[in-house]
Amino acid sequence: MTLWLTALLVWVAAGARVGRVLVKPATTARVAIVVAVAAVALAATVAIPDIAVAIDNLLPGGVRSGWLSTGIVTSAWILFTTATSVVASAAWPVVSRRNLRQIALVVYSIGALAIAVTLGWSFTFGWIVVALAAVFIVTTGLRNLDWTTLGRGIAIYTAGTALVAVLAVANAGRGFSNATPTPPGEPTWGWQAWEIASLLIAFGAVSIVVELWWRARVLLRRIKPLHRLMIGRFPDVVAPEQNATSTQLKASDHVAQVMDALYLLSGSGIVIPAAGEPPTSVPERAAVVAEWARNPLGELFVDARWIAPPPGVSPRGWVLALASKYDEAVAAAGAAPRSAAATN
Repeated sequence: MTLWLTALLVWVAAGARVGRVLVKPATTARVAIVVAVAAVALAATVAIPDIAVAIDNLLPGGVRSGWLSTGIVTSAWILFTTATSVVASAAWPVVSRRNLRQIALVVYSIGALAIAVTLGWSFTFGWIVVALAAVFIVTTGLRNLDWTTLGRGIAIYTAGTALVAVLAVANAGRGFSNATPTPPGEPTWGWQAWEIASLLIAFGAVSIVVELWWRARVLLRRIKPLHRLMIGRFPDVVAPEQNATSTQLKASDHVAQVMDALYLLSGSGIVIPAAGEPPTSVPERAAVVAEWARNPLGELFVDARWIAPPPGVSPRGWVLALASKYDEAVAAAGAAPRSAAATN
């Protein structure tokens, strides 16, 4: 059952990568990631015992036990390392966008030749190719690790590829030692580890999309009260064409709408000398702007200098800071009347 579930999840990841290529430019690297994840999905599917047996008996009279399914699985992992090597090549300084396509054609040609030799001569040769290519991929991945959305995705993907390298070496060793092949209808050797490797690669390939979606959802939830207040005052900031279906685009639209409404509320760029220079402290500045946005007729007033994001702060980060201080201001304003009533 877990083999079927693993194959399903990897195919879902491959579909997600296809969707990303459809909505963004189909660069050489993006297409290579689609090919790599689809190859993993193919390997995970053919590794299912029932499917492997069915494949092994496709030809008239059948084929020798396990030959066709094993060949497809080995070839799929060669294709995975080939496509991922194209992506890894793009990370090296000597490779530019101009020559990446030519390099990709060379890498794919080498991969196709390796698959032909594997199917026509020796599966052990194929596992050696997988191990060597995986070492190159892991080395490149380790050179590009950092604590960013992309860096975390690379780390997960690299961890899965490192496990593939270990399993490929183990399979090559079994080939040299003439180990007993897996009987038909039984899971292949080390199938649990292959499942883990497949899932790590699949999740690493889509982790960027998942994390960006999650962060957009959190942003929408946190700025919702402030956004509702500002568009209630200035409905015109919501353009008729802003009907984004993507969560990320919707979050970007809401940030822009809040900033536009604040700009209009401040006088559309008018500089008020009495407002003074905004403080360098982001929390202090956000607290003043948020209280003013809550009660623009109160004692506090600001101008366009206060509305603009502070140096080094993105519009998204600035709106998040304002939303946080706005929630605090609303909570404080709600608690003050209750406290006064209790005193009386």
